[in-house]
Amino acid sequence: MPLLLALGTGMRRGELLGLRWSDVDLDAGMLVVNQTLQEAYGELHFNEPKTTKSRRRITLPGVVVDALRAHRAEQARKTLARQPNWSDSEFVLAAPHGGPWRPAGFDRIWRRFKKKQKIECRFHDLRHTHATQLLKAGVHPKVVSERLGHASIGIALDTYSHVMPGMQEEAAEKIDAGLRKALAG
Repeated sequence: MPLLLALGTGMRRGELLGLRWSDVDLDAGMLVVNQTLQEAYGELHFNEPKTTKSRRRITLPGVVVDALRAHRAEQARKTLARQPNWSDSEFVLAAPHGGPWRPAGFDRIWRRFKKKQKIECRFHDLRHTHATQLLKAGVHPKVVSERLGHASIGIALDTYSHVMPGMQEEAAEKIDAGLRKALAG
């Protein structure tokens, strides 16, 4: 679920770990980023998102909504079955006991998972993959920037413009067509 959520939303690790079911509306297919979970000196802290723009609404892809429904049902099953060491969780990405993940513990699980799956990337790279795939699909950079919670569109453009090859050529073709039309008429 963390992998799919990261790829489907572009959320930061702390945002994902702080995500509560009360922030998710599966019927509307959206979620709201209201907080981030951080660990400092062995203590968990729920903080405001990184920037003002980081507090945002993200529309979810259908495959993510379907997976979240199944995930929520599994959490409810564990609660109803009174599964040992599990307590009903308000967290979407609950730790094995139902409470919040400690970021360091989550990172250990991620490292084991990626080693087993032979994946060579940091968890944060999933955020970059989300943005890259959207831009390659022709999604406007402003929308990508909003989904990522960047403070400005410039961050997305500076970081990801290299994945949009042919932009100069496309611009030249468009201005050429406009100039030809103007000169002919």
